Amino acid sequence: MKREDFNIMSNIRIIENLKAELLCIIGDFFKLLARGSNVAQDAILECISGAIIILYLLGERLGYSYDEVDENMKKKLKLGIAEGDIIERESKDLSKLYSHIKR
Repeated sequence: MKREDFNIMSNIRIIENLKAELLCIIGDFFKLLARGSNVAQDAILECISGAIIILYLLGERLGYSYDEVDENMKKKLKLGIAEGDIIERESKDLSKLYSHIKR
């Protein structure tokens, strides 16, 4: 087997593992939300941050740099702000997130 083939297989295995981890985290997140317990607050935060990390890593494995992901998020947020997305109209959450990412 060529070294190139091994690298491709390794990359595919890592991508599949990250996808599986993301699904597990999302499942855990929904279970925690269904409980509605204050005890789960730290676990909910762990799920959110874990999902964000995995999505960044998946993006990198699929050929997108962290900066490209950040820039694309900024574009999407600006578009949502400009179009008056319901989340923006109700709470200005898109503007808050855009300001956070810009820093």
